[in-house]
Amino acid sequence: MDGLFRAATGFARRSKRMRAVAGGVAAMAVLATVSACNTGSVLNLEPAVDVGTQTSAVPQYSGMQRLVPSNPYMTSAAYPRMDTPMSPVEQMPASETDCRNELRRLGVVYTDIAPIHEGQCGIDYPVKVSAIGSVEMKPAATLTCNMAATFAAWTKNELVPSARWRYFTGVKTIHQGSSYSCRNIAGEGVLSEHGKGNALDVMSIELNNGDDIDVRKPGLFAFRTRGFLNTVRADGCQYFNTVLGPGYNYDHRNHFHFDVKNRKSGYRACR
Repeated sequence: MDGLFRAATGFARRSKRMRAVAGGVAAMAVLATVSACNTGSVLNLEPAVDVGTQTSAVPQYSGMQRLVPSNPYMTSAAYPRMDTPMSPVEQMPASETDCRNELRRLGVVYTDIAPIHEGQCGIDYPVKVSAIGSVEMKPAATLTCNMAATFAAWTKNELVPSARWRYFTGVKTIHQGSSYSCRNIAGEGVLSEHGKGNALDVMSIELNNGDDIDVRKPGLFAFRTRGFLNTVRADGCQYFNTVLGPGYNYDHRNHFHFDVKNRKSGYRACR
C-alpha cells in the first residue's frame, strides 16, 4: 500500500514538470511569432518595412503632383473649379492710361464712363470732368481724355493766371454749353468734333469775387474784360487746333469753341 502511494506521488510530480515544460515551449513559440512580425527596433520606432523600396505592404504613389496639381485651376478634371472665373476685362490702351496719369497730375476730377457709340459718333474711352483743381466745371463735361487734358492744361497755365493778373482773384467755375454731342457742323454735312468728344464750348467764366464774365463780345468801354477774353482766346491757340468765338460767325457769337481736331496739314484755325 505504501509503495502504491509513492508511485502515485511520483507520477503527479512528473505530470507537473511536463505541463511546465509544455507551457514554456508554448510561450517561446508565441514570442517567436511576434518577433517575426516586427523587424524594427522598438526603442528607435523604426518602421517594419523599408519605405525606400516598393513592396506590397506599402504601395508607391510616385508623382502626386499629377493627381493633385499645386494650382487647382490648372486642370478641371483632377480638381474641378468651385467658382466661375471672371471674364477678362478689356485692357485700356497705354496711351489712354498715360493720359489719365496726366489728368491726375493736373488735378482733374473726372470719372471714367462707359464707351459711347451712336452711329458715326462716339468715344471709345470717355471721361466726365467735373473740376480742374479748385475750378468747377458746370455742368460736368464728357470728353476724350486727350481733350480733357488739353483743356485742363490751358485752364491751369493760361486762364487762371490771367484772371489773377487782371482781376486779382481766381477762377471759381467754368460754365460750358456743350461737350460731347452727336451732331454735324451747323449748315454742313460734316460731323462736328463735338460728336467725337474732341470739343468744348465755354459760355462764361465765374470768378471767386463773384464776377461772371460772359464770353459774348464786351461793350466798348469794357477794357479789362476785353483784354482778358482776348488774352485767353489767343493763348488757347497754343493748346487747341481750333479756337472760334464771338466775331467769327453768328453761331459762335456767345461762346468760345475749343477743339483738338487732327488735321493732316497741322493747320490751326484760330479765329
